[in-house]
Amino acid sequence: MSPPSAAAVTFAALCAMEGVAWASHKYVMHGFGWGWHRDHHEAHDGFVEKNDLYALVGAALSIGMFALGSPLVMGRAAWQPGTWIGLGVLLYGVIYTLIHDGLVHQRWFRWVPRRGYAKRLVQAHKLHHATIGKEGGVSFGFVIAREPARLAAELARQRQAGTARLRDSA
Repeated sequence: MSPPSAAAVTFAALCAMEGVAWASHKYVMHGFGWGWHRDHHEAHDGFVEKNDLYALVGAALSIGMFALGSPLVMGRAAWQPGTWIGLGVLLYGVIYTLIHDGLVHQRWFRWVPRRGYAKRLVQAHKLHHATIGKEGGVSFGFVIAREPARLAAELARQRQAGTARLRDSA
């Protein structure tokens, strides 16, 4: 595979992961996988959350794609794009860790953005955490964030319709 093709596959996989993350957050983490995700939405002691198990799922996806693309693992059956898809998944995981765990939840560093896109990401995720329980909610993506005013309006509609319970601070 040529370097431009490998770069294109890697970039496409990285971009596609935001859609995968959005869908898995909305339908798995806030669905049948709530047992792992619940502690992320509730106050708890300790640095590690059950929710961190989802990082292992992402890592397994990346490792699986690397293996699928590796002649050392698959021999002649290796599918070369698998390596570059695995790299895109890995890069998304690094970006997710820096933005979600680092910037938004401040697990790795302390910085409160005052303006720009970083502030928008933090506000959108805080609105995501404004709900109690797994029902309702907004902003299920991790890197792409809609306008906070629109998200707040959507939360208000959900509360009015009875599809979301909001925290008092919201």
